[in-house]
Amino acid sequence: MVFLFRHQDFGKNKLWLANKSKIILGIDPGTLVMGYGLILVEGSKASLLDMNVLKLSRHKDHYERLQLIHARVHELIREHKPVSCAIEAPFFGKNVQSMLKLGRAQGVAIATAMQAGVPVTEYAPKKVKQSITGNGNADKEQIWQMLQRILHFNERPEFLDASDALAVAVCHFFQESSVIPDTRKAKGWEQFLQKNPERIVG
Repeated sequence: MVFLFRHQDFGKNKLWLANKSKIILGIDPGTLVMGYGLILVEGSKASLLDMNVLKLSRHKDHYERLQLIHARVHELIREHKPVSCAIEAPFFGKNVQSMLKLGRAQGVAIATAMQAGVPVTEYAPKKVKQSITGNGNADKEQIWQMLQRILHFNERPEFLDASDALAVAVCHFFQESSVIPDTRKAKGWEQFLQKNPERIVG
């Protein structure tokens, strides 16, 4: 099943392209699955535009996977014209070969965006979790539930790589718009939400 969100007739509706509107592309790089998510920002409001994954596991050749990452990122930029790209930094593990491959995948995505003139910002996984939930150790389910509240939709992704990418885009939105409150005293995402109702935008 292909998992895809897209606002209907977005390309035909020029009202969505108001002066203060912009699109942010979020990427969760991977060598088997690359997640991506795009949000539409209008002033202080953000909404889900598109999210999906690029499946790479059936392609055995690592260089072919890198080429597919380049092609997909280039296509997303050409189609949606984001003003910025946010990418999650690799989680460093003990397997050197895996980290090398993951670093290459991230590098290709970054280079593709920069070549297209789209500035790139990198965020550590802990930073993304803290930004979305107020808890740097939040799990994927907590992040997804918070994203549903922030962006006002109920659908659930087939692959959490897509929601991870969406979280990076929202994290970048919060950083740019300076709407992130002090979360140091919030112990969990429920408590964080109760203490910071203004965090729910839109």
